[in-house]
Amino acid sequence: MDPRSATEALIRRYYDAFNRDDVEAMAGCLADDVAHDVNQGGRRVGVAAFRAFCAHMARCYRERLEDIAIMATDDGRRAAAEFVVDGRYLATDDGLPPATGQAYRLPAGAFFELRDGRIARITTHYNLADWTAQVAGGG
Repeated sequence: MDPRSATEALIRRYYDAFNRDDVEAMAGCLADDVAHDVNQGGRRVGVAAFRAFCAHMARCYRERLEDIAIMATDDGRRAAAEFVVDGRYLATDDGLPPATGQAYRLPAGAFFELRDGRIARITTHYNLADWTAQVAGGG
């Protein structure tokens, strides 16, 4: 398999695991020192920090990604994905509006760096103002 196809297949496995709520399968796609940058937040480093983030997300949100488009460079070292997040806000997250089970739907994207066949960096972006307006009833 060429490098681009291998990278696209790895990112697809990562998102398929996300949609199955399979954190261990997601973690299996990551480098041990993965850098995870979340929209409007700080950087988490390492698989343990990634697992902790996923546990927090599972407590506060239920999300499924749809319409996933994955693109990679020819050498397979960088990739991007665009998708739609279909979610429900389950428990109030620090500094955000109160959760009452509100549904939300918004476009998002992620950028990846790969090293030795694993994801070494994930940077996720979405429109926080859009999400906030939806869960606050203004969207």
